[in-house]
Amino acid sequence: MASVSEAITVYCDGACAGNQFKGNKGGWGAVLLWKGASKEIRGGAVNTSNQRMELMGCIEALACLKGEGLDVVVYSDSAYLVNGMQQRWYERWEKNGWLNYHRKTVENRDLWERLLALVRRHHVTFKKVAGHTGIEHNERADELARLAISELTD
Repeated sequence: MASVSEAITVYCDGACAGNQFKGNKGGWGAVLLWKGASKEIRGGAVNTSNQRMELMGCIEALACLKGEGLDVVVYSDSAYLVNGMQQRWYERWEKNGWLNYHRKTVENRDLWERLLALVRRHHVTFKKVAGHTGIEHNERADELARLAISELTD
């Protein structure tokens, strides 16, 4: 594995306005950093959830990467994303036919499967950061997610 300074760094975030209501709007944002260069991406969806947007930020950032076997460090304030990857929740889900502990279908299975396919192409490390604490690129990813929400039309 390459040194952290050679790794691609990703900060990703998701947001959802009216998370529990039909017709809500969600956004995701990501900042990719590598060797002094940066790239910002964002997008949104309606009738979604905060968790889906958190996953989408990471998925879309990893989808931007060319090639395979890259060293990537993903920073997120989403416990759902980071814990799911660090604690390898997906291993039990896959073993159990994508059923959770309560024998119900895993929420957001479609996105977890997309994420895993991308993660398995590279060497990805996930790190939890505290949200809204002034971490520059995490704050920017949050701004991008909120901007994506504002760009969605009714």
